[in-house]
Amino acid sequence: MGKTILEMKNITKEFSGVKALDNVNLQVNQGEIHALVGENGAGKSTLVKVLSGVFPYGDYEGDIIYEDENCKFHSINESEEKGIVIIHQELALIPELTVAENIFLGNEQTDGKFINWEKTVIEAQKLMEQVGMKTTPNVKINHIGVGQRQLVEIAKALSKQVKLLILDEPTAALNETESENLLELIKIFKERGITSIIISHKLKEVLKVSDSVTILRDGQSVETLSNNEKLTEQRIIKGMVGRDLTTLYPERKSNIGDIKLEVNNWTVRHPQLSEKKVVNDVSFYAKSGEVTGIAGLMGAGRTELMMSIFGKMYGNYESGTIKIDGTEVAINDVPTAIKKGLSYVSEDRKEYGLITEESVKRNISLANLSKLKKNITIDEHEEYNIAQEYKEKLNIKTPSVEQKVESLSGGNQQKIVLGKWIYTDPEILILDEPTRGIDIGAKNEIYNIINDLTEEGKSIIVISSELPELLGICDRIYTLSEGKITGEFNIDDADQEILMTYMTRRSE
Repeated sequence: MGKTILEMKNITKEFSGVKALDNVNLQVNQGEIHALVGENGAGKSTLVKVLSGVFPYGDYEGDIIYEDENCKFHSINESEEKGIVIIHQELALIPELTVAENIFLGNEQTDGKFINWEKTVIEAQKLMEQVGMKTTPNVKINHIGVGQRQLVEIAKALSKQVKLLILDEPTAALNETESENLLELIKIFKERGITSIIISHKLKEVLKVSDSVTILRDGQSVETLSNNEKLTEQRIIKGMVGRDLTTLYPERKSNIGDIKLEVNNWTVRHPQLSEKKVVNDVSFYAKSGEVTGIAGLMGAGRTELMMSIFGKMYGNYESGTIKIDGTEVAINDVPTAIKKGLSYVSEDRKEYGLITEESVKRNISLANLSKLKKNITIDEHEEYNIAQEYKEKLNIKTPSVEQKVESLSGGNQQKIVLGKWIYTDPEILILDEPTRGIDIGAKNEIYNIINDLTEEGKSIIVISSELPELLGICDRIYTLSEGKITGEFNIDDADQEILMTYMTRRSE
């Protein structure tokens, strides 16, 4: 490796008197891929926001030495002028604009006072080729998938003459193929001399691409490890959680009962394209005390299926029936779904799960406010006690339940969504990508919560893009392809190869 390009010394950052970063130190060498890992709330995103000027100089203590210069960034523009570019987990693209317009947003290609659109398209095409995009510069962002959007952000970074590229959970929303392609791209950038800092909970990816790994725990830098043949996931996990995590998927006592939910011949059409059946004649069941998995590739219809069942939140219902405890029920809206004992934890917590400007307390109580009614008002004392109970039960890391959700890490936000729906006391809990963007320790905690709920006789349905997760926590797994059920497997008969075979099977 080359000389040191970045050194962050004794970085301390507080929020409401609580230290998010406590004398953190980080050293990154020129031309390396440096991984930054730690549990949710460990301070990873906060640290790179300090580095990039999101949190300006004077808002933290410590020094940033970049290319031998003590830098005092007051904004993102100042750090980008030095070649430091951050790509956040929540992509900062404007859906209604084209790929080319987004790539040069804030960095427009002009001739004097006016934008040169021909130059914009030509230069965008060059950058798109560098990152391997397979679409045109004039297509709008809302017409391309998540993987392609991630590449737009990287092309945008290249347009700013990036020297130090920071990627915060870059593969969190990508499928396996898209993730592989992105990791290969980061290695290509390394060959070109670009230094990268990658924040990721996916330790297999960390071990695959990184040269060094810095571990944060509880706002402090624990250690930096060289990535060699001796470094293992278990060694990194031990540094992250402060203990050995001997089994990620905890054992569960089987307590499977009768069929709780039964869906028959369920068909739903696309909300705009009426000729397209997104869910096509699907039938399945889920038992009490059982974890039922739904496996499928992106676009298979997994989320659309569950959202349509949960109060017809998605698409245009065509046909099919729902039975709960053997009795057919009509569920035409979300309030009815909740009354019938269903809850749905969305994969998109920002859009469907949280009001980020509100407190932890209010978000947890939101789906069941009627339980807190006191005459014509809400019993705020009881609301506080309930929120405090779930804060402790789910290990939500927040200074107070009065804290606004927007200031918390993604993993803690996910736990709040889970707490909100558990508070409705559902008999059937649908979890859509419940551990996406969640660290190893928090995943283990959520798996234990799932086990506790099944011991109470609850029926849990889990959608996950991670096949090892489904194999580790489920009793049965259905495979879905092109809106149809293609297979059903007891866990003892399933493995990744079998599941993938049925997930890619074309429907008849």
